[in-house]
Amino acid sequence: MNLEEIKKLLPHREPFLFVDTVTKLEENRIEAYRDIRPDEFYFKGHFPGYPVLPGVLMVEAIAQTGTLLVLSKQGNRENKKTLFAGIDKVRFRHQVRPGERLLLSATLLGAKTGIYKLQGWAHVGEELACEAIVMGALRD
Repeated sequence: MNLEEIKKLLPHREPFLFVDTVTKLEENRIEAYRDIRPDEFYFKGHFPGYPVLPGVLMVEAIAQTGTLLVLSKQGNRENKKTLFAGIDKVRFRHQVRPGERLLLSATLLGAKTGIYKLQGWAHVGEELACEAIVMGALRD
């Protein structure tokens, strides 16, 4: 799935769209990539002289990736809003720097009545950078 196809599913747009391409889309699992570009808006302040991807943006990237999985399964997904409903068991394990590539993956743990639960990971190469359980809500 390329960027234009991603934009057909996700309501997010630049500079707050954190998925560049989807490489695997299965029944309950998805894999995607995000290239961390040196000119990202947040590096000016996080941190000057030592730019690091903010951890909350890794969680956001995981959530967007998982939401793509959920929305790809929806029959009626036009104008759906996607909102955080919860974030659990977040752990940051590796710093992510400009020029690195995040492999984002998520597994659907369950869904009912517009609420879904995912387990997700962000890796840089073989290094686990972040893991989280994310709950989201789909709203009209």
